[in-house]
This record gives sequence, C-alpha cells and structure tokens, in this order.
Amino acid sequence: MFDNNVFIEETCRNCEKEGKITGFELQTYITYYRGIPLSMVNDIRVKVDGEEIPREVIRCSVDNGEYWFTLDEMTTVVGHKWEYDTPMTVQVIRDGGLSKGEHKVELRVIVRTAYIPVPLDGVKERSVTIL
Repeated sequence: MFDNNVFIEETCRNCEKEGKITGFELQTYITYYRGIPLSMVNDIRVKVDGEEIPREVIRCSVDNGEYWFTLDEMTTVVGHKWEYDTPMTVQVIRDGGLSKGEHKVELRVIVRTAYIPVPLDGVKERSVTIL
C-alpha cells in the first residue's frame, strides 16, 4: 500500500567512521499516513543481492543520527516518534560495507498502528551503484 514510501531513491551509501568503512545505510519514509512511536515499528528487513541481513546488525535513527536503536531496543522506545515526512535512516553494521559496483538492495518496513489490526508491510527493491 505504501511501497512508494519505502527505500528513498539515491540514499544507499557506505558509512565511514575514522577512515574505515563500517557498513552501509539507506533511508525510508514511514509506511503509514501519520507518525508513530518507534515502539510500533514491527520489523525492518534488508536484503543485499538476495542475502538476508541479520536483524542484529541493523540500527535505525529518525533524528539525523543523533540516537541509534537496534530493532530489539525499538520495541520499548516511546520517546522518539517517526513522523510521516521524516526519513528513517536504516544502517547495517558490516565491515567494508557494500563492495564497489552494482547491487540489488531490498528494504521491507513493517509497522503496527492503533487502528488497523494487522501490520502494514511495505517493500521496495532498488539497483544501487556504490562508487
């Protein structure tokens, strides 16, 4: 239903810390028409070239990287809200990030809402080029 909100185009890039590539990140908008607390994010899944990324290495931020949460931590986070027009940065901790060249990256965002009895699921796959 909100698949067009998932995986904002041209946001996938490697992350660097102290001169070392520590992973990669991409951004998404919420798969709902209004904001929710992070505790209502049911799941976020990432695949790279068909390989599922383990949830333990996924981190998320809705405040430009000031606060980062694991998916397990987010289940209790009610003080940070993901607003409709605010991108969430999804970061994957992975030594070396993505290798240079083309990759197929899939992002799935699943959220719960107060008024709909089933989680809302949005998915988008994009071909990305890492320089």
